[in-house]
Order: sequence, then C-alpha cells, then structure tokens
Amino acid sequence: MNKQLIIQLIIIFVLTQGIGLYAGNFMIEQDIHTTLVTDNPDDVENSIGLMVWILGFTAILLILIKFAPEWLLTILLKGIESMAIFGTTLIVLLPTGIVDEIILLIAIVFVVLRIIFKEHLLLRNASSIVAAAGAGALIGASLGVIPILVFIVLLGVYDYIAVFKTKHMVTLAKGVTKKNLAFTYALPTKEHKFELGTGDMVIPLAFAISVLATQTTSGLVKFIPSVAILIASLAGLIITLDYASKNKGKPLPALPLQTVLMVLVFGITKILGF
Repeated sequence: MNKQLIIQLIIIFVLTQGIGLYAGNFMIEQDIHTTLVTDNPDDVENSIGLMVWILGFTAILLILIKFAPEWLLTILLKGIESMAIFGTTLIVLLPTGIVDEIILLIAIVFVVLRIIFKEHLLLRNASSIVAAAGAGALIGASLGVIPILVFIVLLGVYDYIAVFKTKHMVTLAKGVTKKNLAFTYALPTKEHKFELGTGDMVIPLAFAISVLATQTTSGLVKFIPSVAILIASLAGLIITLDYASKNKGKPLPALPLQTVLMVLVFGITKILGF
C-alpha cells in the first residue's frame, strides 16, 4: 500500500467531509436548501433531474474538449471553476457568523488567488476541498434520503459504464486534469501524481447530510449514521486508490464501490435503530 498516497487521501477526505458536515448541519438547522427540480425534497424526480443535468453537462464538456479551440476551452473551464469556488465559499462560511460583506470579500479573494496562482497544487486542493464541501452540503440539504439513494445508485452505475464501457469519462478526465482545475484533487507521490475527482467526495457527503436531516436525536449522537456512511465511503476510496497505485495508467472509478459500501452501512444503521 502506498502510504504517502493514502495519508494524503485521508487528510483531504477528513477536511472535506468535516467542513461539509459543519456547513450541512447549519443548513439543515436553518432550513436552507435549493430547489433542484421540484419543491419537494423527497420527490424522486429530483434524482432523475440531477442525472439529466450531469449527462447534459458531460456531453457539452466532451463536445468542447473535442471541437473548441484550446483558449476558449480554458476560459470556459476557468469561468466554471471560479463560479463554483465563489458559490461554495459562501456556503461553507455561512455557519461562521462572519458578516456578509467579509464573506463576499473572502470568496472574491479566493477566486482571484486561484486565477493568479493557477499552478499552485496546495491552493488547488484547498479550492477543491471548499468546492466539494459546499456542493455536497447543498445537495444533501436539498434532497431526501430516498431521492439521494436513487441518485447515487444511478450515478454509480453510470460511472462504471462511463469508465469501462463507453470510456468517455476517461476522455473527460484527461481534458480537465491537464488544466490543473479544482474539479479534482492532486495527490502527488514519488512515483506518480494521482488525480481524484471531487465527485467522489461530494456524493458521499450529500448522502451523509441527507441522512443527518432525518435524525431526531440531538448532540453528537445524531452524527453517528452520517459518519458511518462516510467511513464506508473512505474505505471504498482507499481500496480503489490502492489498486490504482499498483496499476498505474489504468482508470478506475471509485464511486461504484463507495456506493455499495455506503448503502450497506446505511442499512445497518437503520437496523440498529438510527
């Protein structure tokens, strides 16, 4: 097992999920959410809508990667990254109690730093942590448990097909990672620099936040099912990355295994009465 790789993964995972749980819990308590497709968070149409959005966005990106001039693709992707960083920074800073003007200023400075120091890996990983934490918190606070379950199962199946069958996710990953954007985490080791998609952090966090919203207990006890789900997700990531480190150059989706383990652990927590 590549210890350097796994240690980096665990640090990034804990930071992303810790910030996301903090922001997500605040959003649940303050009843802050967004309308994805319908106003009812327990409507499965939201799951289908999210999948359609992902498929459509992926198709657009693939077309741009194939046909758009390099300069145009770079500008568009940097624009998307900047908007994502700005919006998710606002989300993760909401619970801090900092005045709105300062939060806006911090978000703007964060975006500007990413534009100026675009090759800085530590800053890119920090941006990825914030982006994944904010996105996961918002999705989880906006979707009920059944819709999120349907969504992650559909996404897990899609991830498998996109990597092993159609292979278009490999094309997409190559087109994005070479631009050093905050859509992936950089995990450099002595042998190789591994790239981990932020989706592998966002989806488990969204599931954990959605489950957190259903808890009727108070205090730290209410976090037990969510933390258990995240631990299962981390186990899936470690297994996947360990395999990838021993088979360099072979793309491997983490989400299918993560999904299986998370659903299994979620079922166990329900049996235990959570």
